[in-house]
Amino acid sequence: MPFVPARRLILQPLALAACLLLGGAAQAQSLQELYDAARAYDATYLATKASADAAAARAAQAEALIKPSFGLSASGTQARNDPPSGQAINSRTLTAGLQGKYSVYNAANLPTIDRARRGFEVAQADLESAEQDLIVRLAAAYFDVLAAKDALTTSQANKAAISEQLASAKRNFEVGTATITDTREAQARYDLAVAQELAADNDLRVKRVTLDQFVGRVGVEPKALATPVALPALPSNNVETWVATGDEQHPAVRRARLGLEVAQLDTQIARAGNQPTVDLNGTLGAQNLHNNLNGIAAQSSGVGTGKTASVGLTLSYPLYTGGLTQNRIRETLVLEEKARNDLDYARRSVAEATRRAFFGVQSLKAQVSAYEAAESSTKLALEATQLGYKVGVRVNLDVLNAQTQLYTTQRDLAKARYDVVVNSLRLRQASGQLRPEDLSAVNSLLAR
Repeated sequence: MPFVPARRLILQPLALAACLLLGGAAQAQSLQELYDAARAYDATYLATKASADAAAARAAQAEALIKPSFGLSASGTQARNDPPSGQAINSRTLTAGLQGKYSVYNAANLPTIDRARRGFEVAQADLESAEQDLIVRLAAAYFDVLAAKDALTTSQANKAAISEQLASAKRNFEVGTATITDTREAQARYDLAVAQELAADNDLRVKRVTLDQFVGRVGVEPKALATPVALPALPSNNVETWVATGDEQHPAVRRARLGLEVAQLDTQIARAGNQPTVDLNGTLGAQNLHNNLNGIAAQSSGVGTGKTASVGLTLSYPLYTGGLTQNRIRETLVLEEKARNDLDYARRSVAEATRRAFFGVQSLKAQVSAYEAAESSTKLALEATQLGYKVGVRVNLDVLNAQTQLYTTQRDLAKARYDVVVNSLRLRQASGQLRPEDLSAVNSLLAR
């Protein structure tokens, strides 16, 4: 009884995968290359970077509170006076002056400057968080394309194998060595395989669109994992080590801690509203006055150029503000308590997310080992089923089931490997350790 060789069935997905890789090798790009391009294109990251730049400018603006300020003013006036005597007098006055001001004492100045600096640090934490998010989003899209390609390759190989089994069943039915049941079963499996191939092809197209939008290009081709596949090892297998690191380094915790410091500075600024302020003021000016009587320059007191100069201290002390300052202090104290709770929540959230990510990576690694064992077992099972079909102790449906099981296992194994890589990055993100340099370790797993 004719049958499809097991070795040929097992090697089909590998051959199809090789064809796909060779077809796109010239344009294949590493994850690091795409990340460099995404940093210059991704709108979310660039918007956060712009916010950080604006925060730096605001911090520089606050520094002006403890620096002197100077201003220049000038004015000109032309006047005409017609007295009852009938002798009109024309006057022209030119005035120029330089004013300066310096804050000698203001209790709100230093806290305001510190607050602006904390705001800049908050923006830097947001930028770091956005950078980590970009790495994870790009890596997920990158390996989603590879997983979709593997799924399509598996679907094509499965369809090809079922097609050969269908042809074999038809030949056996024609010569009378098999029933019509084998043919109909193979036909049903083939029709299902065609539908699965179409779905896998569409899924690959969608995944490619997602990856393309990160870099603003069309037809981005990611590099596949190098064979044999070597998954990244975790620097620590102790979950509490990851949790402790997250409490110290995570941008969300650092942002919440800075938020508490900002709230405390707001309280200092509010309390400064009850304290006096002292300003140093100075002016330097000159005035030129010219009178004209019936076209003849008039000689009178005050005509000509005069100079003025002054320096002085201005003391301001609030006596009554209608309850504004006191209620502002109460508000900032309540917001300070809120900031403490926000910090506690950030720490707990980071610890929870870190534990989830850690156990997720551990589980995925165990799944990869299980799938690798399952792949070896299903290959042997397919070979045994094919042999049983040859000698007549197995039916066509058994062969079809064994083929489907093998291809499903291979697809799930590839997906689990990609998930280990991506979730290892997510674990670093959850603990606040993810850096652009971590992509180098991922690139070392890709084919050259």
